Amino acid sequence: MRLRGVGRRYGLGGPWVLRGVDLEVPPGSLTRVQGRNGSGKSTLLRLLAGIDAPSAGRITGRPPTAYVPERFPAELPFSALGYLTHLGRIHGLSRAAAARGAGEWLERFGADGYAGTPLAELSKGTSQKVAVAQALLAAPGLLVLDEAWTGLDQAARRVLDTAVAERVADGGAVVFVDHDPRRLAGAPDRVLRVAETRLEPVDGTVRPSAAQDGPGAGRGCGWRPRTAGGRAARAGGRGGA
Repeated sequence: MRLRGVGRRYGLGGPWVLRGVDLEVPPGSLTRVQGRNGSGKSTLLRLLAGIDAPSAGRITGRPPTAYVPERFPAELPFSALGYLTHLGRIHGLSRAAAARGAGEWLERFGADGYAGTPLAELSKGTSQKVAVAQALLAAPGLLVLDEAWTGLDQAARRVLDTAVAERVADGGAVVFVDHDPRRLAGAPDRVLRVAETRLEPVDGTVRPSAAQDGPGAGRGCGWRPRTAGGRAARAGGRGGA
């Protein structure tokens, strides 16, 4: 997936939130995005997820994508299980596979006891578990997480940590924002900062291969991923720690 000269502003003639963004998001990569409140982090994630369209530039090569927004629409007229099954169908799963996956993810997050509860009656924490589960259902090629750990209990946060490692080890790309600087510490292949409408790498956080050959070499935040085998071994090592 590639962003070339991407910019975003809201309203005709409004100020630019992002401008001139060049970025490559290769398979099997884990990217952290940071920046001050209001800097444009969520705007970038919405562009990556395809929720918003760029006001300038082009985005190409987006794989099947799932997104966990900062705020979950709990007013939808579904039970937890019904919502997840519905989203699974939208992601291309059969009804049986969607229902099975929904039940499995609710169980992994310790929320299977709320499968039949209307979304509007769920606690904030359980709603967040459902929001995360819907994004993991269909094993997306790109997983975009906007403060997805917020509101989860410690056990559920560990489940999400593991799910991120699994997604990357299986060749998926993950891009995330989180207010806790310790979140997945040491795991991201790179850390990017949004500041003054621009996206830039944080010094010392991009793998050495980023500066080598490849379509994005020498400009923007393009980089060349490590082998899938290396990533899978690393993810497994974290899981056994």
